[in-house]
Amino acid sequence: AAKHKEKRKAKRQMMTTPRVLLLTALIAAANVTCFVQLPAQHRHSRSTSTRTTPKHAFSTQLQATSTASSSSTKATLGSVVTIDCDIKPEGDFVPEPLVDLNGKLTFWLGGGNYLPGLHTLVDGMTVGEKLEGMSLDAGWGEKNPELVLTLNKKEMGANLDVTALQVGVQLMLANGMKASVTEVTDETFTIDANPPLAGASYKVQKLELLSVEQAPTQLEYTPGEASSSTTTTIQACTFALGCFWGGELAFMRQKGVVGTKVGYTQGEKIDPTYQEVCSGTTGHTEAIMVYYDPREVSYEALAELAMDRLGENKFLLNQVGGDRGTQYRHGIYYHNDEQKASAEQIIAKFGADCKTECLPAGKFYDAEDYHQQYLLKGGQSARKDDATTIRCYG
Repeated sequence: AAKHKEKRKAKRQMMTTPRVLLLTALIAAANVTCFVQLPAQHRHSRSTSTRTTPKHAFSTQLQATSTASSSSTKATLGSVVTIDCDIKPEGDFVPEPLVDLNGKLTFWLGGGNYLPGLHTLVDGMTVGEKLEGMSLDAGWGEKNPELVLTLNKKEMGANLDVTALQVGVQLMLANGMKASVTEVTDETFTIDANPPLAGASYKVQKLELLSVEQAPTQLEYTPGEASSSTTTTIQACTFALGCFWGGELAFMRQKGVVGTKVGYTQGEKIDPTYQEVCSGTTGHTEAIMVYYDPREVSYEALAELAMDRLGENKFLLNQVGGDRGTQYRHGIYYHNDEQKASAEQIIAKFGADCKTECLPAGKFYDAEDYHQQYLLKGGQSARKDDATTIRCYG
């Protein structure tokens, strides 16, 4: 099943670069094999380079100022925070934002989504504290000069048509990295393997911490409980929709959702790995845990979103799309009696042929870090209410 997913992912990546001339070349000076991609005329496809974790999540400029209130309520990793902010691209960095950056934002601190540096910046703030003038890394890290290389055309040999080189040509290196041709002269050409947005940053025009709430702590079903938490407003719910990448992004875009994570549930093995789950021998299914604010979105709306995303797959047993096996079975896993009643009612609407299971939420094991917010890291928007089609395999 894992090989099946990787093949489909690779196929989808090839399909997203239509009308591209591929030239195989051996660059002796760089000691790498690459594919030279020449963009066709009027080509509009965007880069989907994988986001890297910045060495420094944010940096404080000399003119930055901070004003703290006397409140003792402090934001800590794992809490749910609400901020009022105005964050804008800095310098000539003007990409299409993949996350919301203005107005009131509520999110699970340290749980991904939004800019990585934003989590670091808010961590430790107190309610009422205000910041301005901060510079936030855009999430792609600093530019690495060692990934910029100037090569001599005469040393390329017959395997590379140097006449095809021009600024903007994309090189696919043997190690999977992408590089762009940034300069071409009569004798040399320069390539840059840094992510396109490396070194880019955002300026925090203003940021105020409005509130701090506790995230749910009781994450398994307890009979007789009306809600999944009696100490916080924020609630948890869990869904299995086949491959968890696309489902997670759909929930990230939903207003009222303050955090998500993907993982494995309903199995027997303790703390399984992705490879073990993909083998179909652990009993787990890929699942998405959602933290949401019931003041903004109802549990019923989230369950309906899950069933809508399944489409006709809700009538298939142990299958969603081309992914087959018990590890891809779909289900709604309720955390309390109210969720149980709602889930059973929603699933019943689709009749006896519906194969979506409805079971108590059990132990949830977080998936590996690279799976978390996978499609956002790959360049797909997580803005609230974004209606762009979700490409489930990158």
